[in-house]
Amino acid sequence: MNIAPHTRYYLGFNLVSGIGPTRLARLIERCGSVEAAWHAGPGELMAAGLDGKVGAALLEARRTLDLDAELERVVQAGAHLLTIADPEYPPLLAQIPAPPPLLYVRGTLAGIDEWAVAVVGTRVPTSYGREATRRIVADLTVNSVTIVSGLALGIDAVAHTAALENGGRTLAVLGCGVDVRYPERNQRLAAQIIEQGALISEYPIGTQPAAINFPPRNRIISGLTLGTLVVEAGEKSGALITVDFALEQGRDVFAVPGTIFSARSSGTNRLIRNGAGLVTAGQDILESLNLTAAPVQQEIAAAIPEDPMEAALLAQLSAEPQHADHLSRAGGMPASMVASTLAMLELKGYIRQVAPMEYVLARETQAVYCADG
Repeated sequence: MNIAPHTRYYLGFNLVSGIGPTRLARLIERCGSVEAAWHAGPGELMAAGLDGKVGAALLEARRTLDLDAELERVVQAGAHLLTIADPEYPPLLAQIPAPPPLLYVRGTLAGIDEWAVAVVGTRVPTSYGREATRRIVADLTVNSVTIVSGLALGIDAVAHTAALENGGRTLAVLGCGVDVRYPERNQRLAAQIIEQGALISEYPIGTQPAAINFPPRNRIISGLTLGTLVVEAGEKSGALITVDFALEQGRDVFAVPGTIFSARSSGTNRLIRNGAGLVTAGQDILESLNLTAAPVQQEIAAAIPEDPMEAALLAQLSAEPQHADHLSRAGGMPASMVASTLAMLELKGYIRQVAPMEYVLARETQAVYCADG
């Protein structure tokens, strides 16, 4: 089995009760690496803030767990592991407070999934809610936006289905193990999602659905996306938990207005009253999140050079002209190497020379770098 050495230790910690993202991050910082943290002695565990009960649970896990066997269980479930230390870990998710250290994935995550919107809502939508979801998701999907939801009955399932029907990508974040058939009625949909996206969970293989699992699951739904859309939700809908996480994470929130006579629209109407973006078509979200050029941006992002020197210079450039000498000094790079690299970037169309030895990003490349922040 070809896995990174650190993956087995992240898996081990994920199987120890009481060690969540914050405690694990503190322990790794104390010990210097996840491997050293796994082998830490009782004194180091206490110094990292683990109480006696949690420390004892870790020591017992180290004694009894067969990490190779646990890795094999993941493979047998048709899944693979993604740790926060891996370069493929979703960058938007890595930015949230206490990101999950380990993800179980069935299917594939792709770079284009950075252009993603969450769609959530009631489990018992009206015909209006279902049709609004289909239309808005279709608008987003044909503009190469990935749809993220929770595979629940209702709005979640409609959103996933609409994305698939329009040839788009969709990710489902679960409150159980990725191998668990839940909800049973959505298993055919789950199989389709694996083909055009992924099932994702932070919970170990075999974990059964439980009410306590779903609020933490919702922080991943919002964390994977640039914004969250609520279609229909009552005042106490679980979908509003996703909104709370989105706001905490600094992500945009949108809502579809509903009739004042429907309890299923009371939550969404309140969100709009409190400042959420009012959405009547996918274009509203595309414009608000600057996603109207998502297909072009994705094409250019895929072509961004792997050469470290070229990438370093591109990161310094913007729409403001900069002289090659300044770039050389700022990056601590030899002037001759900067000059030759700039010439190559100009030939490739990434940059333009606007004055002798002064360069700016080409318009399309600039769009990508602005979108990336």
